[in-house]
Amino acid sequence: MAIKRSRPFFKTCVFFAGLIPFGWLAFALWSDTVNATVYMTADPVQKLNRELGDWAMIFIIITIAVRPFADLTKKPGLVAYRRMIGLYAFFYALLHVSSYVGIDLQLDLMVFVKDITNRNYILVGMVSLTLLFPLAVTSTKGMMKRLGGSRWKRLHYLVYLIAILGALHFFMMTRADFSRPILYAVVILVLLGYRGWTYQRKTRLKKRTAPTTEAT
Repeated sequence: MAIKRSRPFFKTCVFFAGLIPFGWLAFALWSDTVNATVYMTADPVQKLNRELGDWAMIFIIITIAVRPFADLTKKPGLVAYRRMIGLYAFFYALLHVSSYVGIDLQLDLMVFVKDITNRNYILVGMVSLTLLFPLAVTSTKGMMKRLGGSRWKRLHYLVYLIAILGALHFFMMTRADFSRPILYAVVILVLLGYRGWTYQRKTRLKKRTAPTTEAT
């Protein structure tokens, strides 16, 4: 009961924590413009776009890491914060694309369409964002009830494919230092491996208990 009573407080903390990167980027842009600082480097447009994409990947990875962390720490209540974190992943991914289309391309949608067809890393990124959209739309408890628990879970398994595509997008667009996209890919593969291991373990346990259940 104490955990449930404290949940609104911790959800508020997660909500404001998720806004910290956005707040920092907004402050950095303001400071560079008004105070002539260089928080956003000599190329603020590219820096903004890369930072937004980076935070989208970080929140996606945190989203798929919540369940393993909850299992290992034996704190299942942590899963309650997963949907909010997932929504932040969508929020930063949407800002990532919006900054590219709105600032880099000056809202020239024809150039954007050409970029999707001519640049594979943009195509991969757009596929990832497109797959992320239905997960954001169905993140509410109401949509979970409408879809049914099993169908909702199957749909939200797409987050693993989205994570892989996001890491691939990051790797393809990198020109020099590949350390960060490789790190993201390794973490995602570890989390996928853990997910596969837990699934197999649950399947084996069900098979072992099935004869006992029938006998009783």
